[in-house]
Amino acid sequence: MKLSPEGAGWLIVLRWLACAGLFLATWLGSTVLGILPDPLPLYVMGAVMVGYNGLFQILERRRRVGEGDFDRGILLQIVVDLFCLTLILYFSDISRNPFLFYFVFHMIIGSMYLHGRAPFVLAGFATLLVGGVMLLEYLAWIPTFPLYLTGADVDRRPGALEVLGVFTAFATTVWFTVYFTTKIHKYIDRAHEDLRQKEKMVGIGQLVAGIAHQIANPLDGSQNCLRRIGEGVKDDPRLSEYVQMMDEALRRIEATATRVQAFARPRGIELTSTDINEAVEATLKLLGSAHRVGVKIETHLSDVPAVHGDPYTLQEVLFNLLTNAVLAMPDGGTVTIASRVQEKSSPSGSGTVAVDVTDTGVGIPAVQLEKIFEPFYTTRSDAGGTGLGLGLCRMLVSEMGGRIEVASTVGRGTTFTVVLNQAKTRRTVNAE
Repeated sequence: MKLSPEGAGWLIVLRWLACAGLFLATWLGSTVLGILPDPLPLYVMGAVMVGYNGLFQILERRRRVGEGDFDRGILLQIVVDLFCLTLILYFSDISRNPFLFYFVFHMIIGSMYLHGRAPFVLAGFATLLVGGVMLLEYLAWIPTFPLYLTGADVDRRPGALEVLGVFTAFATTVWFTVYFTTKIHKYIDRAHEDLRQKEKMVGIGQLVAGIAHQIANPLDGSQNCLRRIGEGVKDDPRLSEYVQMMDEALRRIEATATRVQAFARPRGIELTSTDINEAVEATLKLLGSAHRVGVKIETHLSDVPAVHGDPYTLQEVLFNLLTNAVLAMPDGGTVTIASRVQEKSSPSGSGTVAVDVTDTGVGIPAVQLEKIFEPFYTTRSDAGGTGLGLGLCRMLVSEMGGRIEVASTVGRGTTFTVVLNQAKTRRTVNAE
């Protein structure tokens, strides 16, 4: 999920607030509290921040939003901020300044907006800046700007152990912040992509339901007209046979439209104890003789326990897999559907039951195996493939608490395996 470039404006607004906070803190520290003996460098740094933030604001207004320009702009702003913040802390006793950990905010922002290695590059840059300043101060190669904090010995330079401890705490905080933020960002990206896929499926389901409804309405009128025609030609056996064949065809179309409407209707999957072999047999009856000539379907159904699933949803998945298997064998072949116990149940948890749908078709290249479950990805676009079937299958199997696996060899065939958990009880549970 890419964050909107328009949201970069708030970074400039936050920087204006930081400028105001810097001037206020410097004034309080030098005039009111008396802990800052030399406020001039901090006032200078505040003026520098005002200058470059004004420049960033002008550039932001003139910039045409573009993904590459946006990333570079955010990266540049954060790099300048890190350099400026390091100087501000240097001029206010960096080793003892509690605001040292303000670097974390830039690590979070960088991890949210930037991708790839950029957030870790920023973490390394911040670590080198702070570590370099601390080292140079410890070696007395640069002057120090101590704070007159209560109980602090300002004339004493921090010892090696003190500097090392502060730097270690700072560095680990920065790197852990980047690591966890990038991990959360990647998780949100995956969740957002899954949500988009489900939204596509819902939209397509609504579209299909509407089309089926539009088909069903004229079918009713056509069937009524055909009955009237049948009454007029009942004395002609040949015409009566044609009318009967047309009526049967219209009934099949109506049944298909009804199934499509029922399939597209939003509903939760009802998880219950399901006989997987019965689901296979019902699917084969539904498939009937729809498969092409030269294709043979074999079954090897073992005595397997019931699974935790939805029988109608399981039939939809198996029907899709069987249809794909038939289409993968343009020159004919054998489709084998087998059920087996994959993992036996144990006291610590239920086992799993698998259904294998194997064809002897053309196979799937390895480079395509990772993409076949993506919505709208298809290798049969010329034959009318939409790329929705396998993505829907994976989603439905996942909602039943299972998983779908695939193994394929080019030129030898493909095996899709649906794995479901064994049923523990026969109590029906509504899955939303």
